Amino acid sequence: MELKQLEYFIAIADFKSFSRASLRIGVSQPVLSRQIKALEQELGVTLYHRTGHGVVLSDAGKCLEQYAKGILDTAATAKRELTALGKEPSGRVLIGMPPSVQAVLAAPLVKRFRQSFPQVSLGIMEGFSGHVQEWLTTGRLDIAILYQTKYNGMLTGDPLLTDELFLLGPTHDPARAGEGPVPLSSLAHIPLILPNKPHGLRLLLDEVMAKSAVIPNIQLEMDAMPSTLSLIEHGLQYYTVLSYSSAHELIESRRIRYWKIIEPTIKRNLVVVSSSQRPSTKASRELMIFVRQLVQSLVDEGRWSPPA
Repeated sequence: MELKQLEYFIAIADFKSFSRASLRIGVSQPVLSRQIKALEQELGVTLYHRTGHGVVLSDAGKCLEQYAKGILDTAATAKRELTALGKEPSGRVLIGMPPSVQAVLAAPLVKRFRQSFPQVSLGIMEGFSGHVQEWLTTGRLDIAILYQTKYNGMLTGDPLLTDELFLLGPTHDPARAGEGPVPLSSLAHIPLILPNKPHGLRLLLDEVMAKSAVIPNIQLEMDAMPSTLSLIEHGLQYYTVLSYSSAHELIESRRIRYWKIIEPTIKRNLVVVSSSQRPSTKASRELMIFVRQLVQSLVDEGRWSPPA
């Protein structure tokens, strides 16, 4: 059984005539007849019934039609993918990430990826890690950046970095956190803005604080990271706990302050993840590589962690 025989078989089935199929695909009718006869002899079945107006598929022909279309579609996809390997990546690729990552990664990612791959249309979807993971699992995204969590066998992750969390607060330090690192126990009296449950950051903080028998002084629950940082920047009494990268520009411009949290430090792993629910393309594979390189570049530039 050859692919060309299957192509001829489908063409005849679609046009319900050897003569019409011959005209449409540019193959002589005797060649079509010989190829179909050879296919029927190989399979030991009759594929068509002749009528006064052309042909119709036999039961065996209907069965073969289902498989033949799938085989031809798979072959066509394989050909496109193999051909694309020698060309510039193109098409559309979607990446998802949580707000804390988007704040530092989105702008340089868009700028540098477009410069490197001008034929690729890049889309970014922002959401909480749980939502991003769901979008990836259901095939809405090509890849995602997540703080490491439990994910099923449909997802494959590669580590990017270990991200440390810091206390962020107003420059005039109304809660008197001081000049040096703050112990975790200090969060029992420092007024905090934290996300609502079941936000991944909140669950992590609750777990770490429970282990240390610390009850955090939560004054306001807010899921919007930009609004949280805005309240802190404008001098209100509140503090929060986030990664340094989330507020890098605000810290550099001295609009907010940061403190290292100790006893213990709080860390989480950042991973880049893909899903088997969405076909891998050259563009998505290049994006995976690019994200890893870009994150390392931002680390080297001091945008992800404070100076040692």
